[in-house]
Amino acid sequence: MPTYVYGCHKCDHTFEKFQPISASPLRKCPKCGHMTLHRLPATGGGLVFKGTGFYETDYKHKSEAPSSSSSGSKAS
Repeated sequence: MPTYVYGCHKCDHTFEKFQPISASPLRKCPKCGHMTLHRLPATGGGLVFKGTGFYETDYKHKSEAPSSSSSGSKAS
C-alpha cells in the first residue's frame, strides 16, 4: 500500500496517510476540519539493491601482474 502526502489549503497542515490505491482521497483536514484537503506529489520510496553485482568492483577484471619494464631496475 502506498503512502500519500496530503495538504490543507486552509491551514497549510501537511501529513502522510498509508492507504490502499483503491481508497478515495481524503477531503476533510484532521487539524482544522475544513473540506480543503488535497494530495501532494510524493517523492516515492528509495531503491534498494541487495545481493551481488551492484558494486563497481564486481564488474572490474582482476589486473594482471605488472610488466617487466616497470620493475624498478636502474641503469648504471
